[in-house]
Amino acid sequence: MAKRPVYIVSDIKPYCRCKMTDFEYHSGFSLKQKQRNIESLHKSFLAENPARKVLEISTKSENLLGISLSAFNLMIRNKQGEPMFSVETAFQASKVFEKGGPYIDLLQVSSKMAKRDERLRNSGHIIGFNFKGEEFVSRPKTFFYNWLYINALNDNEELAAQVLEFDAFTDIEFNPQKSLNCQAEAAALFVSLKRNNLLDEALKDKDVFLKTVYFCK
Repeated sequence: MAKRPVYIVSDIKPYCRCKMTDFEYHSGFSLKQKQRNIESLHKSFLAENPARKVLEISTKSENLLGISLSAFNLMIRNKQGEPMFSVETAFQASKVFEKGGPYIDLLQVSSKMAKRDERLRNSGHIIGFNFKGEEFVSRPKTFFYNWLYINALNDNEELAAQVLEFDAFTDIEFNPQKSLNCQAEAAALFVSLKRNNLLDEALKDKDVFLKTVYFCK
């Protein structure tokens, strides 16, 4: 057995609810095994929440929408609407460390290469983020990632419309004991803000987003 989070759309702040869910785990690193785990996780969750519509968001998803919504594939666009780089690449390239960064050259490589760059592990603790010259604080820890992901999703009208059909999200690769930021959580937050008519206002400014989503003093 294993336990993974399911992120559920919510009408109250912080507009996302996490349900840790036990499921039968299938060991192995193959795509088939990953998809068996996704099926098992969803089956376990839906047994207690039959009215929910759940979507796996990762490159391992069997749903094309879930694959497209992976941070490795979801693209940040320029003012003309043309794709520039993925959310994952932008996130890694924006990190500011005690001993270096941001490493903006990572914007020119693939999502996988950006995430695996040795400098991200050898530059000390993260002290903030800098994206396109704009600085972001490192606390709350999920703030910048969620801001980045939700902006990118909002700029893709087709994906943004499709994701609204779901109200629960998973990422089989995400383990909260090892990582902080999760694309499934960001997607749930997007849907919640949209359904509560808060999205447009929250995305006007990073500080408004921070106050809307997080419990900040």
